Amino acid sequence: MSEENKEKSKENKELEQNKTEEQLSLAALSAIIGLCGGLFWSLIGYVAYLFSFTKVSPRAVLEPIAVGDWKNTWLGLVISIVLLSVLSMGAALLYYAAFRRFKGMWLGMAYGLLLFGVIFFILNPLFPSIRPIREIDGYTWVTSACLYILYGVFIGYSISYEANDLRVKEKQEVSQ
Repeated sequence: MSEENKEKSKENKELEQNKTEEQLSLAALSAIIGLCGGLFWSLIGYVAYLFSFTKVSPRAVLEPIAVGDWKNTWLGLVISIVLLSVLSMGAALLYYAAFRRFKGMWLGMAYGLLLFGVIFFILNPLFPSIRPIREIDGYTWVTSACLYILYGVFIGYSISYEANDLRVKEKQEVSQ
């Protein structure tokens, strides 16, 4: 290789377009997935509440920790959606820790149902606006269960996809 070709090769490697970008860790990606999932699905839950598909508002998350009527304003809604998104990061990291190696959507569905059960059966006394499960009307019950299932599928499938994608990239790097 001539001296001129060596210099061009060195210059090529230094170009921005030829640099490989650093990948986020799977845990960081899981946290971002949780944040996005919490934001998206709490907004969908609020739309379902607006159209009376469910009687459970995203504002219910503020009941155990906040006092005052501000919870029922737009500020309460924004804070509750942000809080749900942060809590969702924890739920996604929990999924990451326990189930990241499994493929498919079925485990995500089960995870969503598990979260539904925890909120509506175990933690129900913390949220006065959420009636006991025996007293909830069918529309609220079905809509809430479906939202939790879809949330679980979103979290589970996204994390499983990223974990599998990372495994494939590592295998490709090893084989090269």
